[in-house]
Amino acid sequence: MMSGKFILIITGMGVVTYLPRWLPLVFLSRRSLPRWLVQWLDLIPAAILGALLMPELIITGQPRHVEWLKPELLAAIPTFIVAAITRSLGWTVVVGMITFGVLQKWIY
Repeated sequence: MMSGKFILIITGMGVVTYLPRWLPLVFLSRRSLPRWLVQWLDLIPAAILGALLMPELIITGQPRHVEWLKPELLAAIPTFIVAAITRSLGWTVVVGMITFGVLQKWIY
């Protein structure tokens, strides 16, 4: 049996998850946003991805320290170049996997 407190917690979690997604849709869907704001909003996914990836690419060990010659970082460089040139997820993944595999097998 679920207690009232448990149901209240689940309902509260649903509300705080749903509202931040729902409110911008309701208030901004019928408005025209300035072009500069739309262009700025388009950059947010790339900024988030960079913030998630960079620490993993350059930081290692215990205690944590910067290592510039990690195979992950060295493989990421040509992978990012291919991604920027081709804009193809398939080619990006293939180049990244091949580059990382070669670096791990023959260099490290």
